[in-house]
This record gives sequence, C-alpha cells and structure tokens, in this order.
Amino acid sequence: MNGIHDMGGMQDMGPIRREKNEPVFHATWEGRVFALEWANPREWPYSEERLHIESIPPADYLRMSYYEKWLVGMTEAMVKNGMVTRAELESGTASAALAKPPHVMTVAEVEAFFRPATPKARPVPPSGRFQPKASVRARNIHPVGHTRLPRYARGKRGVIERDHGVFPFPDTEAHGLGKKPQHVYSVRFAARELWGEQAGTRDSVFLDLWEDYLEAA
Repeated sequence: MNGIHDMGGMQDMGPIRREKNEPVFHATWEGRVFALEWANPREWPYSEERLHIESIPPADYLRMSYYEKWLVGMTEAMVKNGMVTRAELESGTASAALAKPPHVMTVAEVEAFFRPATPKARPVPPSGRFQPKASVRARNIHPVGHTRLPRYARGKRGVIERDHGVFPFPDTEAHGLGKKPQHVYSVRFAARELWGEQAGTRDSVFLDLWEDYLEAA
C-alpha cells in the first residue's frame, strides 16, 4: 500500500548503517519472535501479516525494530484468526475457553518444516501471459490495501527475464479474497528507467512481479 511502509526509492531517509559483526539476534526476545513465526501452524498467509505490519501508524513503524514489526503482524493475525484474545495478551494468561487449543510442535515436525518443499500444482494455465524477453510495463496502480508492487516501479518499462511459476496473488490473499494464483516473473528494469540520468548506464534492478501487475509495453 502507499505510505511510509513502502520505502523503496524514497529520498532523505539517511544512509544505510552497516553493523560490524552483527549478531543474529540483538536480544533474546527477537529469537523467540523468530521461533514463534516459524512454529505458526500457518492458518493464514504471510501476506496477511504483511498487511497488519503495513497498518502500523507511520510514526510507530519508523520507531520499531525489525522484529517488533514481525511481532505486531503475527499478533494481529493470531487475534483475527482466533488463536488468542486481546484479554489473554493483556493478562499474559491463557484462557481455559480458548476456541483453538495451541499445537505444540514436535522435533520431527520442526525437522520436516525445514526440508525443501515440494511445489504444489495450481489450477492455472501452464504458460503465462508473458514470455522471456517480452517488453512490459508495471501498471501505475495505487491500491489502498496490500500490494507487492513497489511505487518506484509503477509505470516503468522492463523486460521479462524468466517465469518463476505460479503463486497466490498477495493483493487478494491478504484480504481474504482468495488466492487468485497466477504467474510471477523476474522483470529487469534499467536503473535509468527507474532513477533517471543520474543512474549508471550498466545497472539494472530485478523485481519479481505478479502477472496482474504487468501489461504489455
């Protein structure tokens, strides 16, 4: 969605500060949030959590750390899907009347989770609308909800590099409007197409974009 949550290409946000010898987690609670996220029985799509993160007020979003945003997105999804109540979160005590008793993952389930997944067949045409080397343009759309089409690429021309296959469409899936499976393409944009004459002539940006984000150019 449009807003501070889509920071790609925005000016005057300051330099990227690289932390030397950065640890995996800066605090114990960050590791717990990471574990909770992956232990989630996945009763909702990741795009739903992204929608909750993008609903954080701008001032709070800029203040929060990476894993704080994760925690907000996951917590809101858990409340919405009946895994926990607001009262339980405030009290820190589980309710005996919980509608969906929590599932405790076993070691075997954790090991299976990290094995390479087998792609699932989806009911869509095997070939996409666009072929490699085709010239396309990212649609100039401004949805009020979740989207994975960054603002800096909207209305810009690019070239299809490859077809990644079929995946659920996040713009509908995040809002509970169905998966709407479709092809996802790696699209190459010349840096100068995105950033103007100050960009390098030999530089490119590759974006993975769903079919509904693209039109023939």
